[in-house]
Amino acid sequence: MKVGFIGLGVMGRPMAGHLLKAGHELAVWARRPESAQPLAEQGAKVFATPAELARHCEVIFTMITSSADVEQVALGPQGLGEGMAPGAVLVDCSTIAPDVARRIAAALAEKGAHMLDAPVSGGELGAVDATLAIMAGGDEAVLERVRPLLECLGKRIVHVGPSGAGQVAKACNQMIMVAAIEAVAEAMRLAEASGVDCGKVKEALSGGSAASRVLDVMGERMVQRDFAAGIEARLHHKDFGLVLEAARRAGSPVPLAAAVSQQLNALMAQGWGKDDTASLLRVLELT
Repeated sequence: MKVGFIGLGVMGRPMAGHLLKAGHELAVWARRPESAQPLAEQGAKVFATPAELARHCEVIFTMITSSADVEQVALGPQGLGEGMAPGAVLVDCSTIAPDVARRIAAALAEKGAHMLDAPVSGGELGAVDATLAIMAGGDEAVLERVRPLLECLGKRIVHVGPSGAGQVAKACNQMIMVAAIEAVAEAMRLAEASGVDCGKVKEALSGGSAASRVLDVMGERMVQRDFAAGIEARLHHKDFGLVLEAARRAGSPVPLAAAVSQQLNALMAQGWGKDDTASLLRVLELT
């Protein structure tokens, strides 16, 4: 297929690479030309604007940080909407607000094009290994059309519901995951404050009912005091803004998420936004 990809960062670049290696004709656009260079060297075509890219593609993927940026790329001047043909599909793998996903989908539908909000979970490793979990909102028939492409990127692809539903699922994912990171940080801090070896505590917990991937990965980073970014904490801070706004709109109480959001605020205030979210341990150590 003729596939486009916009958002060639830590996760987007390996995802685009999987599509290229699977034999699809890949087109890319990047604000910074150097971001597209590695894929261009592998055979991807580089376009000057999102609109030009869209004119050459059946399906376009986006993996961009913020709601505003996704909306600008999709609907702004020289955006995808200006180039997408009727029947073309935008698959947005970014984590954005559900209402923004619905708004973009509605605008593209007026042009006869389609959109799936298909955020992913699994981090950089999942992107590199093509083992991402993909939670999709939008028309199920459109999802089935692009499923072969999504299968190049992930192992679990779930149609959650109509437009915006994928982003609601991703908000739920972030709520659980980051709350678990905070819980691990509090456990490691309690062990430390009690004069007990954090590594031994983690080892003990890993064999019991508290065992989890978050404990394994983030707990080990805390034990080793390795706060170099796996996923930058600023991204989880951004995601929790989306979580709280989605909860406000839905009228759903999220007291635990609100408390975790405050810890993320404190982390950002310390200037640790580009460090790993394991830095929530350092926030606790401030008090």
